[in-house]
Amino acid sequence: MSENILVCVAWPYANGPIHHGQLGGAYLPADIFARYHRIRGNRVAMVSGSDTHGTPITVRADEEGRAPEDVVAEFHQSILDTWQGMGITFDTFTTTMTDNHRDVTHDLFTRLLQNDHLYKATQDLFYDAEARRFLPDRYIEGTCPHCDDPGARGDQCDACGRQLDAVDLVNPRSRATGATPELRSSEHYFLSLTDFEQPLTDWLAEDKEHWRAHVLNFTRGMLREGLQDRAITRDISWGVPVPLEGWDDKRIYVWFEAVIGYLSATVEWAQTRGEPGAWRDFWQSPDARIYNFIGKDNVPFHTIIWPAILLGAGGYNLPFDVPANQYITMSGSKASTSKRWAVWVNDYLTRYDPDPLRYALAAQMPETSDSDFSWGEFLRRNNDELVATWGNLVNRVLSLVNRHFDARVPEPGPLDRDATRLLDQAQSTLEQVGASIEAVHLRQGLRQAFALAQETNRYVDQTAPWQAVKEDREAAARSLYTALNVIAALRTALAPYLPFSCAALHTMLGGSGGLESLGWQMHALRPGAQLEKPTPLFRKLDPSIVEEEEARLGT
Repeated sequence: MSENILVCVAWPYANGPIHHGQLGGAYLPADIFARYHRIRGNRVAMVSGSDTHGTPITVRADEEGRAPEDVVAEFHQSILDTWQGMGITFDTFTTTMTDNHRDVTHDLFTRLLQNDHLYKATQDLFYDAEARRFLPDRYIEGTCPHCDDPGARGDQCDACGRQLDAVDLVNPRSRATGATPELRSSEHYFLSLTDFEQPLTDWLAEDKEHWRAHVLNFTRGMLREGLQDRAITRDISWGVPVPLEGWDDKRIYVWFEAVIGYLSATVEWAQTRGEPGAWRDFWQSPDARIYNFIGKDNVPFHTIIWPAILLGAGGYNLPFDVPANQYITMSGSKASTSKRWAVWVNDYLTRYDPDPLRYALAAQMPETSDSDFSWGEFLRRNNDELVATWGNLVNRVLSLVNRHFDARVPEPGPLDRDATRLLDQAQSTLEQVGASIEAVHLRQGLRQAFALAQETNRYVDQTAPWQAVKEDREAAARSLYTALNVIAALRTALAPYLPFSCAALHTMLGGSGGLESLGWQMHALRPGAQLEKPTPLFRKLDPSIVEEEEARLGT
């Protein structure tokens, strides 16, 4: 029976290109997961969009002397190019600038207000007298009061992951002018998070064994410490307007409206399909499952704030899972857009194919702890694993079939114990990989698939069909038939991870239509079926690329 699976992915700021840390942290895992469920036959909507109202956009616009709209237009297109080039299969990738997003945000704001979960209060905020304006939280930097990191922002400390109020920063300074800001009073609407301490505690007490330990422990720790009400409006001119008279000079705070994008993007998805009510199948059906793929720095917004908004508005499903990843560093240091310390994905694609990067990131996906990307490790994984293990298996088996059996699946005759054992292992591996992806243990699923590829290489080495074909043609046929069918199973198991090369392999195996049509199951290749002439799935890279690529870092 088909399930409704909603894959919600973190909204990237439209202030710069996508780098490897973002790709491997949220977007690649979401795509692997969504691709698996589509092959499984489930109804999937994978949604996100460019966050156009975050202060990183206005910060960049101010620094470059141009309008925020221009920054958004440039980098939204850059992000779309990345998704296309890397095969990230969003069903809807929109922006927070649409009328639809504004309307959905206004609806939730109004419902929270009607349900007495919003209230007005005066707040002391930092004001830059030199710039003559109130400062959004990201325009304020200082020392974190919890961990003493000197680079904390007014909304959050990336070093310790805590949410902050700008007034708590030690030695605050304005990013706009460098001046020490002063406090001035301003009236705003607040979300009464304290209303939801017990409902959220009860929700987290339910079955959450499938949640990652660091996500669950961090969230429960926040609830034990007690929640604080947070302002959801700000003295800025860039963002979603407040849907009330007399509030024209303020906007809805981005942290509040950005998470609403998951709902508004699903509404847009349904409208685009000509089924305007289809969003309810994900957000209001009791048997739907919602997954939020994010980085660890966004955990509080997705396990506390967004669920609180949904509870306060009433009538919506809460996330089933929030599989937040840790960080992917770059050669030992944290990836940084401002310092240009990262692999820029669109730049990567000018020199290399997408699947090797997908593989390298998936193989070291930071599901439980930070992982490090280096060009040396990328080279090793490409040459020793993709080329020498998986690509070599495919190429030599299909080449032998092409040469000795007229490019047709051999008639195997009776299968011996070794062949039967390997085919049974292929069946069980397909099931294991599916279970791993289902549980969002993506790195484990990839290891399971490659373990089968290694075992199949050993089987081919032991049966040596290139020699057997000279003396015992039936033995060679049995060996190649068995290996071909394992390769066909791995075509499915690896398709979520390596979609480009698996699509090419699908064609070589005589497949027609998309891989999704096969379903998540083994399909025995029919003896006598015509195969296509094999071509290498991957290309071996020269070791010189390591030095060349490292020289590009920071430039």
